[in-house]
Amino acid sequence: MSFKFLEAFKFYRKKAVLHNLDPRTKLLLALVYTISSLLFTNIIPLLLLFLTLFPLILIGKLAKQWFKSIRGLSFLFILIVIFNTFFLSVSYSIAMIIRIVIMISSFSIFFLTVDPNELSLSLISMKVPFEFAFSFSLAFRFVPTISIEAQNIIDAQQSRGYELKKKGIVSQVKNLFPLLIPLIICSVKRAFNVAEALESRAFGSERQRTYYFTIKYTYKDWIMTFILLVILTLSIIAKIYFNYLPSWVSWGLPI
Repeated sequence: MSFKFLEAFKFYRKKAVLHNLDPRTKLLLALVYTISSLLFTNIIPLLLLFLTLFPLILIGKLAKQWFKSIRGLSFLFILIVIFNTFFLSVSYSIAMIIRIVIMISSFSIFFLTVDPNELSLSLISMKVPFEFAFSFSLAFRFVPTISIEAQNIIDAQQSRGYELKKKGIVSQVKNLFPLLIPLIICSVKRAFNVAEALESRAFGSERQRTYYFTIKYTYKDWIMTFILLVILTLSIIAKIYFNYLPSWVSWGLPI
């Protein structure tokens, strides 16, 4: 059982082009690629879509964290291949794996490059109530903490002689219970601690709030927004006129 995929939700401060973009631009990036990937069920269109996304991962210097998040989902990929191959085809299985990789990659770019403080500010700028923006930002902060706690619980259970890496899908599902129950208890305790801390500081008593810094759209954000809208438009057009595209676009494995 691996929790490496949660590395995709941990913010890393770096000097890169993607980190300097507005959070709203990166949220649009995640949504555009997610919507575009959901439009297709063929290997080639999804692969082309991924090839336009992968350079952004390299530009943002996120390759190491991205690879950890994808490797952590290897168990899910195996399940997709088994079930989809049994009920549908190998080509459909590969297409679904590429789709999930695109979705995970796009949201990895968002979470790895967006500061939690900027995330709440971007949500507030989109007229989201402060309480909801703060809650989402707080949850965003605690995902890496949950990953560390889960790994600590795994190490503690293994030190007691509990075998978490038994072979077989049924055995691995059973092995989740000694992990999930302590993890849920720790999460509930942390939630109560955070709630008490917020109440002790009179959270929500003042409706008019001021902020230490602000965010704004720059020309780089507008350029990126234009490129993303072009990608979304081309994806929609390709889906509508898919039957009129060259035959290699609908290529698939013969099994």
